[in-house]
Amino acid sequence: MAYTPPEANAPQSAKSEKIIPHHKVKRAKVEAVNKAEKRSLYAARKKIHPKRATGTFRTIKWWVMAVTLSIYYFSPWIRWDRGPGIPDQAILVDITNSRFYFFFIEIWPQEVYYITGLMILAAIGLFLVTSTAGRIWCGYTCPQTVWVDLFLVVERFFEGDRNARIKLDKAPWSASKLAKRAAKHAVWIVIAVCTGGAWVFYMNDAPTLIMDLYHFDAPLTTYFWICLLTATTYLLGGFAREQVCTYMCPWPRIQGVMMDEETLSVMYRHDRGEPRAPHKKGDSWDGRGDCVQCRQCVVVCPAGIDIRDGMQLECIQCSLCIDACDEVMEKIGRPKGLIAYDSLANFDRRAEEKPEKIRIIRPRTLLYTILMILIGGYMLHGLMHRADLEVNILRDRNPLFVTLSSGDIRNGYTVKILNKSHDIRKFTLSVTGLDHFDMRVEGVTEHTADGLPIIEVNRDRLRSVKVYLAVPKEDLTDDSLDITFIAKDMTSDSISENSTTFKGPKK
Repeated sequence: MAYTPPEANAPQSAKSEKIIPHHKVKRAKVEAVNKAEKRSLYAARKKIHPKRATGTFRTIKWWVMAVTLSIYYFSPWIRWDRGPGIPDQAILVDITNSRFYFFFIEIWPQEVYYITGLMILAAIGLFLVTSTAGRIWCGYTCPQTVWVDLFLVVERFFEGDRNARIKLDKAPWSASKLAKRAAKHAVWIVIAVCTGGAWVFYMNDAPTLIMDLYHFDAPLTTYFWICLLTATTYLLGGFAREQVCTYMCPWPRIQGVMMDEETLSVMYRHDRGEPRAPHKKGDSWDGRGDCVQCRQCVVVCPAGIDIRDGMQLECIQCSLCIDACDEVMEKIGRPKGLIAYDSLANFDRRAEEKPEKIRIIRPRTLLYTILMILIGGYMLHGLMHRADLEVNILRDRNPLFVTLSSGDIRNGYTVKILNKSHDIRKFTLSVTGLDHFDMRVEGVTEHTADGLPIIEVNRDRLRSVKVYLAVPKEDLTDDSLDITFIAKDMTSDSISENSTTFKGPKK
């Protein structure tokens, strides 16, 4: 229903009368109120300066960061001998030749289902970890978390810990401030370039590519991807930081489905910490909780949240608040664990004066584990027993057949022989289902004593040949006969049989 403002009721000509839609009037009122009260529709980002934490979980995070970054940066340089003519890079996505190499495993384009299986395994594994220990992936091994930690190390080195960085932000620009900021950003860019460079090394032979990059002989697409990944690493690790986890990443909004009351998560034990209040040495602990309002759990948090407010979307469960709180508890002589890995079910058990439990084995964790075993076992069985020979037959459809001057009927076929081994192999090609026929293979001159064509296929390659079958017209009992092509390795028992048809004129 349209809304007519009061001034529209004033006497005026019918021609100048104007009705303003209700939604526009409402929006105008909201904008007027926001402008009058100096309010913004979007909350400005509050810059977070996390304090460096020390303790068990911080040490674990250092080790995880060192291991994961080492794997990422150095994996392209690992060599794996696969024989002559085959790439010797252990982990390589060979886009040019449509291959994926992972040590002894070689994935061809038609085996993309293995990649799909790995992605499914990774997803179920993430579900299992989340249902067991909450967002432990986010807090320890997520690339965003790892690179933010690394960028923070550089930031602390040049600008100092939390208080020093806050003072530097508020200080006017000077030569000292400019030098610190320039040095910090220079190292950030170096890290970002190394990150982008390491990624493209997975797509090309690393030693060859690094020389091409040095001499500016690499393809333009390589430089493009290095620049793109450099920019994203620099922006996400240096500036966006917790914004990525809160607004860009969908996982915080999905993880709640995988968690239940028995899931271990980083929690503030309010049943022990409340009522909270400052504490002085010598004061009694009677009638109060262990939380002394030191806010150390807040200042070490990379997301800037207060864990005492309960489970929150922004929390990545990095456990640094546990280290900070344990350090304070040790200083004031109280038991550690005011902030710890706990479950909602344990809060209820303590309220009922029952013993605490850690229930990792539960229906949902068992389900995820069984699914991972089944999928992983199926993939492993497929990899261990997959054939090193594949043959595909494509019959010509235009024309279906050709009548030769002799009266024979000829069909054309495209035979594709895939040699997945690392040796040059020779195959004989024969046909069953026909009594009399003449077979000719384009580009093949070598034959067996029985007249079968010998097709040589290079190591780790696909060879496509054109095959023509000619059959006497009187031998055709129907307009379509079922036949089978048989490709046999001359040096082993490896055989591949493929069924197709031979077409002729209708009877």
